[in-house]
Amino acid sequence: MSVLTAEQRPVQAGVPTREGALVGVASGAVTLGVAELLAGALVRFLERGGTPSPLLAVGGAFVDRTPAWLKDWAVATFGTADKTALAVGMSLTLLVVCAGIGWLGTRSRRLAVGLFSLVGLVGLAAVLSRPGSSPGDLLPTGVGLVVGASLLSRWLTGLAGGDEPVTPSGTSTEARGMPSRRRLLRGAAGLGVAGTLGVVAGQALSRTGRAAAGALEALGLPVPRRRVDVPASASSDVPGHSAYLTPNADFYRIDTALFVPRVDPTTWTLRVHGLVEREVELSYADLLAEEHVEALVTLTCVSNQVGGDLVGNATWTGWPVRELLARAGVLPEADMVLSRSADGWTAGTPLEVLTDDRAALVAVAMNGEPLPAEHGYPVRLVVPGLYGYVSATKWVTELKVTRFDADEGYWTPRGWSERGPIKTASRIDVPRAGDALPAAGATVAGVAWAQHRGVGAVEVRVDDGAWEQAELLAEPSVDAWRLWTWRWSDPEPGEHTLSVRATDATGEVQTDVLAAPAPDGASGWHTVTVEVGPT
Repeated sequence: MSVLTAEQRPVQAGVPTREGALVGVASGAVTLGVAELLAGALVRFLERGGTPSPLLAVGGAFVDRTPAWLKDWAVATFGTADKTALAVGMSLTLLVVCAGIGWLGTRSRRLAVGLFSLVGLVGLAAVLSRPGSSPGDLLPTGVGLVVGASLLSRWLTGLAGGDEPVTPSGTSTEARGMPSRRRLLRGAAGLGVAGTLGVVAGQALSRTGRAAAGALEALGLPVPRRRVDVPASASSDVPGHSAYLTPNADFYRIDTALFVPRVDPTTWTLRVHGLVEREVELSYADLLAEEHVEALVTLTCVSNQVGGDLVGNATWTGWPVRELLARAGVLPEADMVLSRSADGWTAGTPLEVLTDDRAALVAVAMNGEPLPAEHGYPVRLVVPGLYGYVSATKWVTELKVTRFDADEGYWTPRGWSERGPIKTASRIDVPRAGDALPAAGATVAGVAWAQHRGVGAVEVRVDDGAWEQAELLAEPSVDAWRLWTWRWSDPEPGEHTLSVRATDATGEVQTDVLAAPAPDGASGWHTVTVEVGPT
């Protein structure tokens, strides 16, 4: 009687599907572990410009294809934890897919290996689709796929041998080089854990490259020719009231980068090209040598809901964009600047807001410190008066002077408006919704913003009563938010709803029309419902 080889022997019926699911998950973990370790090495030692990590590439490709309604829901649901939510979702999806492939493998090994390879091809396509990619970026995923698919095939073949390590010829499977099912499952589980650790190690390796090793202080910061002054009268001592300057660690972060890009300032350049008389290219040292200024600017995410916290105020240090564009010599037909980040993200900004008198900056510092990596180190754009999706490019590497009818930024083809001016808005910080207040009264406090127009008035209303003027604190800059307070004296016991509205310095009153963030920013009055205790 001839004995079938391991490759010839078909998978037997009745193999426990749970065991098949385990080897499927283990194969996926090994594939990713090998791929992420190799990708981390490429980033760490060769500083590849693309995205060789299959996890980051697939995640980035998903974000690129996210419709406006889904992005809006994710930010509203998870806030600044949206990247973590996406990573968890991807992990769970991959776990289920690999388990399903292993389950199918207990019935057809060839089908399982084919599907596993198909998933790997999706990863390869995602890697190749990322900005700055090259064929060399495919190597980590390709090697990981070959290793994982080989192990999957071998493990499924081993499962078909049964717990009794004997072949039809009476020869021990272990004697023929085939482990028993128990040993195979233990080995698969062990390699699966090792693969998971490989993913963690690979991601850590890619985030501790030479760009992050002491480069923050390597070149120092410029001394601005013009500084800003924040008087004490701009801030409040009301508990729970927003600080006038948002600490860097508390500043909101919304972007499309699953992991923060690590950009080496010693190799970073900013290129200005397109509809210009001459191209300009700056190194980081060149940029620091220019005459910088400080500016108070409040940034706002277009995904911010009414009363939301995706808004923050900081002192920014940078070189005015208008001076950079003047050096390049903008041609008359241009009306837009397309900025590009190190990870390929783009924003289309109206030319006029970059060349007028507002403090649009090529910024290098935030609140007197080098830009944190998650906020754009080494260089980002800061533009007052526009939502971040059309202006606030982090890790900026390129400014293309162009036209709106020739180019468009990342979010415009995904359903968001083209220009993105910030709407007048206000928020109640204290009291919070559901708070219990004393009958003796309480101080209501919050913030209002109308960037580059300024806040002229803030009014508060109790239930459907008359609007009453709030006290405005000092306004050091019309490009920054303004804090306000209102004393609520002798409120009636029971449940009440507080509403707030702002009027900008041009006299335009904040609209009460409720609108979702998409496509051009949320609108409506912020309200909180509180309970006033008995007298």
